[in-house]
Amino acid sequence: MPNSSSVSEFLLLAFADTRELQLLHFALFLGIYLAALLGNGLILSAVACDHRLHTPMYFFLLNLALLDVGSISTTLPKAMANALWDTRAISYQGCAAQLFFFLFCISAEYYNLTIMAYDRYIAICKPLHYGSLLGSRACAQMAAAAWGSGFLNAVLLTATTFSLPLCHSNAVDQFFCEIPHILKLSCSESYLREVWAVLFSIFLAFGCFIFIVFSYVQIFRAVLRMPSEQGRHKAFSTCLPHLAVVSLFLSTGIFSYLKPPSISSPSLDLVVALLYSVVPPALNPLIYSMRNQELKDAVRKLFPYMFLKHP
Repeated sequence: MPNSSSVSEFLLLAFADTRELQLLHFALFLGIYLAALLGNGLILSAVACDHRLHTPMYFFLLNLALLDVGSISTTLPKAMANALWDTRAISYQGCAAQLFFFLFCISAEYYNLTIMAYDRYIAICKPLHYGSLLGSRACAQMAAAAWGSGFLNAVLLTATTFSLPLCHSNAVDQFFCEIPHILKLSCSESYLREVWAVLFSIFLAFGCFIFIVFSYVQIFRAVLRMPSEQGRHKAFSTCLPHLAVVSLFLSTGIFSYLKPPSISSPSLDLVVALLYSVVPPALNPLIYSMRNQELKDAVRKLFPYMFLKHP
């Protein structure tokens, strides 16, 4: 019976059995990965280089782009390499590192999205206090708290998960190292330690969710009281991208972890994991740039050759 001391590597779930399909998946994931890097890279460059975007909202957007790059870079390159080289293996240490960095990025991203909801709440409901409540020092402290909390959450969950003895095979039924699928390999009587760690993380996540909902209830109430239709439209336009990103992040994540066991299958688990780990980092730049003229202008100014009209 294998245990954690005897396992030197894990076998990840393969996307396809035939060589042609493996190469097709490699090309598809390479395109998605490059699109995510390009989109988030443009946001990072625009916010960093354009002084007009040195505001709290864009500072937190910069943090979101960094975390998106981190989260997709933790899972997709290894999946692409496995598809390209026709292998499923990932070392024990590599699996632990992948789980840690993925948990760190998505946890910090969720806390950052919570702070972004607070930013929109102050901007719309208490605009006269925006400068005093969201100064540069306060923004840096909140961002550091988001990253620090993500780090601690990742340490707690990763350390607890990999402290469990493994009593089954080393085949992980997912394309990256994910807690539920690693727990399936461990001894059932050892689950209690992991349950407490997961419950603590769920408690924090639920607190953030309540805060986001409360913020948007107050925002919608304030916007609907605005006498000017133009003012309402402008206020909604600054909130809709954040609300869309939060909805995409939460809906895919919640469905992935809370879907009924009766509908669970390896293929469905694979699709859902792709939806919450790959799709948001690739789509977030598009969501934020579609209705944001300031961001479009900054990118156009920074990379004018990308927008040249050819005859």
